[in-house]
Amino acid sequence: MRIACGLLLLTACCYANAAQIALRVSNPPATGSLVLQVYDSASAFGDFRDPMVQARIPIAPDADYRLRGIAAGTVALLVFADENDNGVLDQNFIGLPTEAIWLSNDYRPKGPPSFERAAIVINEGDELMLDATLISVIDGGQWGAGIGLIARGSPYVGSDGSVLQPIPAITYLGERLQWLGPNIQYGLAGRGRVRLAAVANWRVGAYEEDDSAVLVGLGDRDGALMAGLGINADLPAGFQLGVDYRHDLLDRIGGGVARAQLSRSFVAGIARLSPTLGVNWLSAGVADYEYGVSATGATATRPAYDAGSNVSVEIGIRALIEITPRWRAIVNVSVESLPDEITDSPIVDEDRIVNGFAALTYTF
Repeated sequence: MRIACGLLLLTACCYANAAQIALRVSNPPATGSLVLQVYDSASAFGDFRDPMVQARIPIAPDADYRLRGIAAGTVALLVFADENDNGVLDQNFIGLPTEAIWLSNDYRPKGPPSFERAAIVINEGDELMLDATLISVIDGGQWGAGIGLIARGSPYVGSDGSVLQPIPAITYLGERLQWLGPNIQYGLAGRGRVRLAAVANWRVGAYEEDDSAVLVGLGDRDGALMAGLGINADLPAGFQLGVDYRHDLLDRIGGGVARAQLSRSFVAGIARLSPTLGVNWLSAGVADYEYGVSATGATATRPAYDAGSNVSVEIGIRALIEITPRWRAIVNVSVESLPDEITDSPIVDEDRIVNGFAALTYTF
């Protein structure tokens, strides 16, 4: 009995020392609930998952929405209007909120939210009164423009250079459309844990025949527009799985590429880092176009070679760095380990390729 009373007293004391927040919302929705969440983890805040404290309060005219029991420390606040009362923050197929939100410090991110920019300090016993105006993240879409660079290592015999292709870095984030440099996605179905999208990207040309003496006579291997379908799925513990197939839309190559990629995002300061592990399948058409030697291109020192379809493994990391609320840098680097079907080609002398994309953009 004494132990139980002691625990109740300790709990009451801790709650008495906890902070509380009262929120005045200038534009609450007419129906539904207002959800207040407090985060003490940068990674959790970056994905809007596993808040430290949460309160769900029915919408009421001229109400102060209160959240109690907040431990002292550095935290970030998310408030969202759950108009359909389904208990979650609705998001589109790329993870952008489709319901109105507010973040502490009136922070309005142009991409994945930065805990550092939304962070406020809570002291024991604080009673904070905050004013909030809910905003739509994707209303009208977010446009960005800048300069980008696509890079691809060269695994070919005698080639000492890599493929470098500067491009305009156009970005757009909308309810369904995501355009990020050479990659485009358009949501077709699903807003929950599993989403279907149309996908497309520019596959950089493998080589020009004057890159190396061993390539002379084979002709240039130009880039191609690859397009197809992809599925994105949210897995437990913040992991994400993407599976897609893309085919040569311009029929330059006459084949396609399938990919399965597992990733997990972390937040470090103003950077969002996403290590990735992927498995790639190249059809015979793509593999022969980039690594094979046709019968008409064969010589005494360069025999004909059919690479056939094959599977490779790729590891990499993506980074989105919010330099300011409008300026951001995007970096994507990966290393692809080439299978024997490719490294046995008479024009190949490396067993891996480094691929990369970098861009600096300004968001309007």
